[in-house]
Amino acid sequence: MKRIFIIMIAVVFAAVSCNTEKKEKGNPFFSEWDTPFGVPPFDRIENEHYLPAIDSGIVMARQSIAEITGTEEAPTFANTVAKFDRADEFLSKVAYVFYSQTSANTNDTLEALQMEIAPKVAAFSDEVLLNADLFGRIRTVWENRESENLNEEELFMLDNLYKSFVRNGALLGPEDQEKLKKLNQELSVLTVRFSQNVLAETNDFRLVIDNEADLKGLPGSVITTAAEMAKADGMEGKWVFTTQKPSMIPFLQYADNRDLRKKLYDAYLNRGNNGNEFDNNKIVADIVRLRADRAKLLGYRTHADIVLETRMAKTPDNVLNLLNDLLDRSLPVAVKERDEMQKIIDAEGGNFRLEPHDWWYYAEKLRKAKYDLDETELRPYFSLDNVRDGAFAVANKLYGITFTPVNKIPLPHPDAQAFEVKEADGSHVGVLYMDFYPRESKRQGAWCGGYRDHQVIDGKEITPVVTIVGNFTPPAGDMPALLSMDDVLTLFHEFGHGLQALFSENAYSSTTVAWDIVELPSQIMEHWVTEPEVLAMYAKHYETGEVIPAELVEKVRNSSYFNTGFDNVEVMAASLLDMAYYSLEAPVQVDPQKFEKETMKKIGLIPEIEPRYRTTYFLHMIDGYDAGYYVYTWAAVLDNDAYEAFREKGIFDQETAASFRKNVLEKMGIMDAGQMYINFRGREPEIEPLLRNRGLL
Repeated sequence: MKRIFIIMIAVVFAAVSCNTEKKEKGNPFFSEWDTPFGVPPFDRIENEHYLPAIDSGIVMARQSIAEITGTEEAPTFANTVAKFDRADEFLSKVAYVFYSQTSANTNDTLEALQMEIAPKVAAFSDEVLLNADLFGRIRTVWENRESENLNEEELFMLDNLYKSFVRNGALLGPEDQEKLKKLNQELSVLTVRFSQNVLAETNDFRLVIDNEADLKGLPGSVITTAAEMAKADGMEGKWVFTTQKPSMIPFLQYADNRDLRKKLYDAYLNRGNNGNEFDNNKIVADIVRLRADRAKLLGYRTHADIVLETRMAKTPDNVLNLLNDLLDRSLPVAVKERDEMQKIIDAEGGNFRLEPHDWWYYAEKLRKAKYDLDETELRPYFSLDNVRDGAFAVANKLYGITFTPVNKIPLPHPDAQAFEVKEADGSHVGVLYMDFYPRESKRQGAWCGGYRDHQVIDGKEITPVVTIVGNFTPPAGDMPALLSMDDVLTLFHEFGHGLQALFSENAYSSTTVAWDIVELPSQIMEHWVTEPEVLAMYAKHYETGEVIPAELVEKVRNSSYFNTGFDNVEVMAASLLDMAYYSLEAPVQVDPQKFEKETMKKIGLIPEIEPRYRTTYFLHMIDGYDAGYYVYTWAAVLDNDAYEAFREKGIFDQETAASFRKNVLEKMGIMDAGQMYINFRGREPEIEPLLRNRGLL
């Protein structure tokens, strides 16, 4: 469905200004972008430029829709659906920049603007989705679809467009439509506030260490980074750690001071749960209640039923069957891991039971004891630039594409890098930005986004502008950014999303992606990370240039099942928590802290493991992956099965790579997801490769 009207990442509603011409003057959104490859002129875009451009964009969109509904011509795909697809061109141009920047480079002004825009976004989305004349024309085209000579993409697009209008209230009566509008407006404000609260809580906490003895156990590189962070905060001579994972995880892994490990981890767990102005408990309760009410109003049992209707999973039961099966297989493995770590504690005379904040510390000791592998041995071989180039090299060997640095080009942030992506024959594919380092203006985690999507307008191909954003440990002193193995996997993961965006072959901006499969392109890329042939491409010591030794590679591969119980259990726990909230039937009144505790007890989660995300900072559950965090696990079935195809013929087999590109990467959002996979694999996916690769068989 239209990104602008359904996903709501590219539309805003604002009153028309009587000073339009004045506002257009000097505003870069109102002129053609004379930049390399037509990328946004970030260096000329100011905060005050967004709303005036959005004002005009909404007027243009309204006018386009009025032209569609005002014609006396009989509805056809060309004069209704195709024109509707183009209605938001200018608006999208503005909104893609705005929403990408509010995620990666926000400020107080942009945050205030988000809060102002959110209810207006919902209002305009409803205005479009509940436009009876527009829906009537789309419905007529849908009912007469067999009479038009539509291609596969157009048929898929039309079917999903019609069903999306229905799913968003087009068939409701006037009174119920008004109720729906109110629910949507309330939700739009609450979801923005939730995200902003998590960012504020993340930025507010600092673990400040002024006693060098408290650094005992930490690697030198971690200490150096903490010192640099303290210096940047005006605390030279001290050390600072935050709840950003690149800072927190090494501290939890190596710091001998157990009390400080607990302090840092508790601060992470309690983000949004501190009873202050950024507390998210009531916000979550309201979001869950409103989404349940919305589902009931639309004729669905639960919010999960709405979400899953367009997914491969189809029903909540199918999701729960997969998650519970994997949880049942993973819990005994996690219990064994816990017991092994408890033995280490007992042998050291610890005289305490393992707790959640201890897991990383003793897991690292267990890794060294079982596999003679200390992660600090790996980091020197994983400099960020080398890992990035390794991902580029894998893509080159698979698809023949190249990545050329572009120096004289506007950047979304000074930390960002830009690359032109080209086919083997030198033809232009798109532009790729990469923005790797944490900052207070950037939300947590890693993601792939875009400033422009692929489409075809009046026969002209519009090439994509893609951005990959991360929060990796930055360089410190003379030392480059050094990644952990998890960081390496994350970079390859987001790069996989980037490849899909770059290879997309959609002709229209309206796409419908089944989110069960959206993580396939990203997760399959992780399989190449530890292949010896691939490690030789990028795992080179940052000082000597020495390729990672074969014996160290062997240790990495031997330890591939290490901590798999923990990894699987914390993901299943978070996924089941998400599904539990959105499987509630209206009316709903929930106490998030009580509900989370009861849900974890019900699934049998052991007390030594917390869900990967707890309720009050579970951004996925609120902001796009609602009733959808399971998709990482569903896609894991797909990516493990798909990688078997590469293993069978060779991990760089050109025929397999070409098939994966043609049938999966290029078709995302313009073909049924199940059919896409069958076209690539020749059959339905099988779960055995996942179980085998995770040591769960």
